[in-house]
Amino acid sequence: MRKSLYALPAIVVAAGLALAGCSTVSSDASAPNGEGVDASQPLAGKTIGIAVVGTQHFWDREAFQGAVDEVTKLGGTPLTTDGNRDNTLHAQNHDIFLAQNVDAVITILGDASVDPKLQQLHDAGIPVFGVDHASEWAVNNAQSDNEVGGTALGKITGDALGGEGNIAVFNAFGSSLSFCGERYDAWKNELSTNYPNIKLIEPELAEQFANAPDDARQQTLALLEKYPVGTIQDIHVACWDQPAIGVVQAIEDSGRTDVKVTAFDAGPDTLEIMSEPNSPFVGNIAQLPRKIATIAADNVGKYFLGEEVEKVSYVDTIPVAGPDEATKVAKELGYTQ
Repeated sequence: MRKSLYALPAIVVAAGLALAGCSTVSSDASAPNGEGVDASQPLAGKTIGIAVVGTQHFWDREAFQGAVDEVTKLGGTPLTTDGNRDNTLHAQNHDIFLAQNVDAVITILGDASVDPKLQQLHDAGIPVFGVDHASEWAVNNAQSDNEVGGTALGKITGDALGGEGNIAVFNAFGSSLSFCGERYDAWKNELSTNYPNIKLIEPELAEQFANAPDDARQQTLALLEKYPVGTIQDIHVACWDQPAIGVVQAIEDSGRTDVKVTAFDAGPDTLEIMSEPNSPFVGNIAQLPRKIATIAADNVGKYFLGEEVEKVSYVDTIPVAGPDEATKVAKELGYTQ
């Protein structure tokens, strides 16, 4: 495979853990209103639990490291757990924070199985702050503006296809993860509203998280055999873009030049693929995971300062259309020298 997921070992629960070798993409670390936290170390003397569902994916690693770095910067002591991309383990890891009676918890990603644990923390008087995990038990959830991003990606897709064509969709997580559903629904609504001659192929495809590029490659090879030249114009990955790596490989292995690829996330590896000459990967949405988690940690600081914290903190996304924009955005985000 040309690209592969960068797997890291499971993180041992420890205070102040940092990921060795993790990317240090620079970004604006201020709070959503640009004012930051009105005290140098509002978390001094406090232990903040930071639970991440896994660190196999670029987005997850960047968000995790952003939360750890900002909690430390604000004077707090991070107590960290890694679910190794097992939602059950990720949920159970929150029991550690309850047992340790931490001062607050930042929970990063995860499905609905986490919510009963968040309720227990809430009932114990431990405030919870989400990173891409909306919950009634959380004081705040920091996330990308998924509706705006999905709408922008719908326009990129529609324009790339000239307003006509058939699209196959990988959508394994649209019903289980709210932010995935938001992205997909906004993308689909933009197409149905402004590009009515574009049709979605049923049934949808469902990618696996484990070995996502290879799994998507195999499914795409089978799909391309079923749909000859002229019958499919795009393959879209609704929630993230690691499967798109395999989709691109399958298209190139099949010698097809008639099928485009679109997805959501725009990490360093997929932006590199988009930047290649004549790449079928034509549309993506870049997120700022480190900034999102930094804002979550800032909101913890604001909470302990007694400042108002909104229920949701939205972070802008960056539309990426075509190779030139991919090269530009990768440079702007610090992914290339």
